[in-house]
Amino acid sequence: MGSFKIIGGKQLSGEITPQGAKNEALQILCACLLTSEKIEIHNLPDISDVNNLIDLLSGLGVNTERISTSQVTLQANNINLEYLKTKEFRKKASSLRGSIMILGPLMARFGYAYLPHPGGDKIGRRRLDTHFIGLQKLGVEFKTNDDDNMYSFTTRENGLKGAYMLLDEASVTGTANVLMAAVLAHGTTTIFNAACEPYVVQLCKLLIRMGAKIEGVGSNLLTIQGVSILNGTSHTMLSDMIEVGSFIGLAAMTGSAITIKNAGVEHLGIIPDVFRKLGIKMHISGDDIFIPAQEQYEVETFMDGGIMTIADAPWPGFTPDLISIVLVVAIQAKGTVLIHQKMFESRLYFTDKLIDMGAQIILCDPHRANIIGLNHQHTLRGIRMSSPDIRAGVALLIAALSAKGTSIIDNIDQIDRGYQQIDVRLQQLGASIERID
Repeated sequence: MGSFKIIGGKQLSGEITPQGAKNEALQILCACLLTSEKIEIHNLPDISDVNNLIDLLSGLGVNTERISTSQVTLQANNINLEYLKTKEFRKKASSLRGSIMILGPLMARFGYAYLPHPGGDKIGRRRLDTHFIGLQKLGVEFKTNDDDNMYSFTTRENGLKGAYMLLDEASVTGTANVLMAAVLAHGTTTIFNAACEPYVVQLCKLLIRMGAKIEGVGSNLLTIQGVSILNGTSHTMLSDMIEVGSFIGLAAMTGSAITIKNAGVEHLGIIPDVFRKLGIKMHISGDDIFIPAQEQYEVETFMDGGIMTIADAPWPGFTPDLISIVLVVAIQAKGTVLIHQKMFESRLYFTDKLIDMGAQIILCDPHRANIIGLNHQHTLRGIRMSSPDIRAGVALLIAALSAKGTSIIDNIDQIDRGYQQIDVRLQQLGASIERID
């Protein structure tokens, strides 16, 4: 595993363009299994999670053709279900969280699947109940084999049948899995408490172009009328909102003037507003966001003078994937912020590295951290640290770029899972960052 060597304290400047949305890409790639016709995908991020999923689909028999690093065509007209029983598949699927989303399409089209417990970020317990219970209501039966930690899935004799369901949580991947199964099920499926993130909206739009019948797109109540066959189509990814938020945080922490091009502003929800609560200024022009260089940014307080609290929530609330970024940005703010990470109990443990760098943080419990802003009166110092997950890894990277001296970040495979050539793109802004063995 490689490392990043960062010499911090440099002011950056220039333009940067976010990649295609990682979380959207994983869903869209899995949807290709719903048809034997070609699916053409544009603005695909060139990151390891996406490339590993394409590799897994290829092993399953999907014909994949790379037109460029950001464009691929997929055709699932010769699927080999026996591949699901191989050690190679088990290894690939168990290391990739997105592999869980092949389940819905495989059950809808073939009525059979075999899957290990998927991998991904180590940010606490990430249960699969929403996926399994939703698919059970459509007629999927499953059993586990404790000897090899594998799940086997089959459909009832008459295949999948539409049903009413209330999801126990508004899971993005759970909604996507059930949705992809429901579009080929017999009859009508109603999904209440569905996730309504832009990723799910994009998946719905893709499925509708393929011939699916879906109502309520963009809301938490989806109604799907099953069809017998789906067609090929093309699809273009949104800009990655998590990268956009990361670049806003980067500009603030390093006191840099940065323009984020093609930011997908209409799909960002309250993300810009949350950063404004930290005192970060930004100017939106068309689909671009300009963050001016600021020597100081002051945190707002609540109307009664209470300490600002920033918490994650299902969309249209603040995405949990940016909690780590907001926490780091608050380190150099003027004022105090309480960060409340509600959804994952291990996501804030990376704060010990920030404390070692000189941040004033009180970790109240696994879900809450109190940050007392340094207001640029004290500079963070460079240290050696390790990236525990994608988002914390980039948060540590932002901290290192703002710190005095040299930092080493190990385990950068985690960062590469979600950020495309981040070192090269930051170098173009003037950052001193290099890969080392």
